[in-house]
Amino acid sequence: MARNLSFSYSKMGMYKECPQKYKFRYVHMIPEQPKYYFAFGSALHEVMEYIYNPNQPAFPSLEQALSFFENHWNKTSFEQKGYASVEKELAGFAEGRRIIEEYYAKHAASFVHPLSVEMKSTLDMDGLSLISILDRIDYLGDGKIKILDYKTGKTVQREPDQLYMYQKVVENSPAVKALVQKVDPGVSELRVGQLSFYHLPTLQEMTFERAPDKEIFSFWQGVLKVADNIRAGKFDPTPGENQCRWCDYRNICPVFTGKEYDPSAASLRPQAMAPQAEPVKSEQELLSEKIDRCGALLEEAKSLQKEIISLMRKNNFERHFGANFKAELARVEKLEFTDKEKVVELLRTLKLLAKVLVPTQSTVAALLQDDSVPAQAKAKLSAFARKTQEDNLTINKAE
Repeated sequence: MARNLSFSYSKMGMYKECPQKYKFRYVHMIPEQPKYYFAFGSALHEVMEYIYNPNQPAFPSLEQALSFFENHWNKTSFEQKGYASVEKELAGFAEGRRIIEEYYAKHAASFVHPLSVEMKSTLDMDGLSLISILDRIDYLGDGKIKILDYKTGKTVQREPDQLYMYQKVVENSPAVKALVQKVDPGVSELRVGQLSFYHLPTLQEMTFERAPDKEIFSFWQGVLKVADNIRAGKFDPTPGENQCRWCDYRNICPVFTGKEYDPSAASLRPQAMAPQAEPVKSEQELLSEKIDRCGALLEEAKSLQKEIISLMRKNNFERHFGANFKAELARVEKLEFTDKEKVVELLRTLKLLAKVLVPTQSTVAALLQDDSVPAQAKAKLSAFARKTQEDNLTINKAE
């Protein structure tokens, strides 16, 4: 007997985006590069699971939820999360804290245990093994259930395929029915009452009604067609600017290399290759010219500032005038924390990370003037600081 094809909403989405990308990911099993937005979303999903865990009788306090989030966040480095720098990772951490705090302010008084959280459902149907992770299931009574899916991106919009997939899976899932029957033994048939997307960054919920059976039938025929194409090995690429711009596989894709990928050449995998420059598109030429021009002007400005500072210091000038502008030069003391990762780790150890959230040179230096920071902690921070002096040049319109 033929083995069912492992399938999910995300796999279908990737195939519809580009069959060749699906082949790299699920046939050749080449992992994608870490993405910061996946790490951010995963961390907040973990927090929601922690808050609403049906197995714990009491809901955690805000402080407990924030501590859980911080512990989960700190398990991996910024590179493992897919952030470009420590600063960007900590900006993500600050945004996560903000969301949790505002979520508690809005919902803590009305917390109710759901039927389940983060339920992984596997349903065998029509030659497919459908895998779904249902963020939250609420029982509405009378055999009706609500499916709630948390969203953490910049925006949220109706995604019909995802809603249809949830409805198809849930209404046919023996596992979900068993959950409902534990609280309502008389239920013999499940029906979706509500489907919701909850956008955590804005605390807004979008609720949709159950899709008509005719729409579900049409959707399911599309699912089966995608599955048939996968079984038949139809993986022709569908290149496009949006699909290809950020694709991890472009360096081994036949669209860009002119030849089929050789799985035996492991060194050619995307994570081992240097990224290629984005080809300039004709419609981008004007923008590219302006960027180059602006960059050249900025470089010229930096060079001029160095020359002005040198001349003013040589002549012991604190202020000097041109025909239209004036320049003022001052010496300022600066604290430098050169090893950013060690400073971040020290802040975590000293439980001071929440005070700065995004530790820039100035925010960390400000801790040394904060009366609420213990003297011992200030001493440890000071050990990481190097005092320097630098010239501060300001140029303004002459009055």
